[in-house]
Amino acid sequence: MICVFLLLPVNYYGQEMQHKQIHSESLEVFTIGNVKEGSKWFWTHCLALYVISCSACVLLHFEYKNITKMRLAHITGSPVNPSHFTVLVRSIPCSQNHSYSKSVEDFFSTYYPASYVSHQMVYRAGRVDKLMKDAEKMYRMLKTIESQTKKSYMPCCLCGKSTHSFEALNNDAESVEIKTSSDELQPSQREKKLKISEQKDVEKIYRKLKTIETQNKMSSTPGCLCGGIMHYFKMLKKEAESVECKTSSDRSQPSQTDKERPAAFVFFRTRYAAIVAAQVLQSSNPMLWVTQLAPEPNDVYWSNLSIPYKQVWLRKIATLLGAFVFMFVFLAPVTFVQGLTQLDQLRQTFPFLKGILKQKFMNQLVTGYLPSVILMLFMYAVPPTMMLFSTIEGNVSHSERKKSAGIKVLYFTIWNVFFVNVLSGSIIRQLSVFSSFRDIPTQLAKAVPTQATFFTTYVLTSGWASLSCEVIQLFPLLCNGFRRFILRRQEEPCSNHALTFPHHTEIPRLLLFGLLGFTCSIMAPLILPFLLVYFFLAFLVYRNQILNVYVPKYESGGQFWPVVHNTTIFSLVLTQVIALGVFGIKRSPVASGFTIPLIFLTLLFNEYCRQRFSPVFKRSPAQVLIEMDKQDENWGRAEEIYKLLRTAYCQFPLLSLDLSTSQELSMAGNSGQNKDEGSSKDQESHNPDLNEIKLSS
Repeated sequence: MICVFLLLPVNYYGQEMQHKQIHSESLEVFTIGNVKEGSKWFWTHCLALYVISCSACVLLHFEYKNITKMRLAHITGSPVNPSHFTVLVRSIPCSQNHSYSKSVEDFFSTYYPASYVSHQMVYRAGRVDKLMKDAEKMYRMLKTIESQTKKSYMPCCLCGKSTHSFEALNNDAESVEIKTSSDELQPSQREKKLKISEQKDVEKIYRKLKTIETQNKMSSTPGCLCGGIMHYFKMLKKEAESVECKTSSDRSQPSQTDKERPAAFVFFRTRYAAIVAAQVLQSSNPMLWVTQLAPEPNDVYWSNLSIPYKQVWLRKIATLLGAFVFMFVFLAPVTFVQGLTQLDQLRQTFPFLKGILKQKFMNQLVTGYLPSVILMLFMYAVPPTMMLFSTIEGNVSHSERKKSAGIKVLYFTIWNVFFVNVLSGSIIRQLSVFSSFRDIPTQLAKAVPTQATFFTTYVLTSGWASLSCEVIQLFPLLCNGFRRFILRRQEEPCSNHALTFPHHTEIPRLLLFGLLGFTCSIMAPLILPFLLVYFFLAFLVYRNQILNVYVPKYESGGQFWPVVHNTTIFSLVLTQVIALGVFGIKRSPVASGFTIPLIFLTLLFNEYCRQRFSPVFKRSPAQVLIEMDKQDENWGRAEEIYKLLRTAYCQFPLLSLDLSTSQELSMAGNSGQNKDEGSSKDQESHNPDLNEIKLSS
């Protein structure tokens, strides 16, 4: 309100000049650059700067305080979380006499005898992981075929049963075939449209499964899931014993050594014991027995657990260098985009465009709308690249991976969208500008008001347009259409592919617009109405998406808020530094004198928040954890927690079948089953939720 109703008129009438109609004026007339040097009206800009800074700090304090309370309430009020009792141990030393599992058991039984419960090793995924994915894919294909075909109740001339388009018979090689006799007897239009490609995929995956079964049929090597001989898929009961991973005595076999990785999840009796074990140095060699609190079971990024811990620091340095190289390589398209905003440079560089650029419409299109659209298209390649860097970095959880990618995307967008576009000129000039740090405030003060048009159009193209794409989910919609109409695949999407909120793309975009709002609030306040509309629409859109569209697979516990707080403080300090440079250029010593202490006060406030609230987001308070342990002990929930820990961190989750489909598939093969199988099916019919697909002997 102050910027629009106070600073905007001051900027507009800052110089004695004859004004045109408002809609015919250029945006530079509404910036602080239109105020003449030595004007007495700069006190209004200084006052607005104080109001904005104080309001932002007060809101940040209350928000930080509320989110801290919400985080503590999340820890204390949520159901029993296995991650509170679990420690992730990496870089387990190799022993020639014992397996990794035996080493973990001996180490924690010796040094944590009262609190150690058990552990779960991390295995090399390899063939088993691929086998599970192929089985899931095959199951979804078969389920799609079942839903597309219509069951006929006319008795078959061969067996007397009601015909069906697909039946699963016994486990012999000749029985797992797509039924065609009923299709030949009763052809229908729907059955004729069965996709040949889907049948080929089913046969291909089936042959792959049979090959693996043949290779392992006579092998005595125990499987990594249940300890039995790896054989083929069967429908079994989901009992507690069939889901549990092998105990430490089974893991200690020498034949398991090559399958185990030097990482394990260690379970403790209390939350406090797990916290102590996670934060204490376990060995005199810091590169051995490295411990940290385990992420939530659904948050574990299993593929990165196999990375040797000694490579992690090298990977972080390599990805950091890669991100910097990518950031500077991206200067080429950004410089090209920035060059389009400079009309005089375009006319000098490309003389043949003089006639075209004389037209008002083409002038506005080339210098206003086109640069922001091109930059937005280039920016779509940034989040996947940064996510790849974060994956290579070696993060052990999805939330850490997204947080790391989000920070990289944030730094990238602030550098390329704001600084590189503001500091006009070639790449050499941009690098030479940053070679002298004393000139940075002056250069920013000169450049920010002149880029008001570009930032306004960028808010419209990248902000408003992104919200519309977010509502209709344009990218998943196009992918789904390509899969259904081009690839001709009609299988139902897997529940594991449900959309999750893209923190690494949306949070950096919001923080970038917040940065533009702070920096332009004093320099070019005309952008604020567009940003206000964007944030209002963003609140409605993201609220709907979080409640009705995205499916949270894990809880981050507010870990992204410190990033938001630090970025907001950076935006405030940057705004004050730019304002200080503008007041110096405009020769207003009074405004400059009042701006300097404001910068130190903002930094002091940030240090207070860092000391007061930030530790809660890095470590869990022992007082809260001990009280929760006492409540569990008083309520007698210890055995329930231990039972939950045994099955919480399962590296190869089982695939749950839909009840109706599994019953139909099992009924189709009734004639080929013996009495024992029939009796087991009758037992399972009383507990239909116990049907699972798993590897068994």
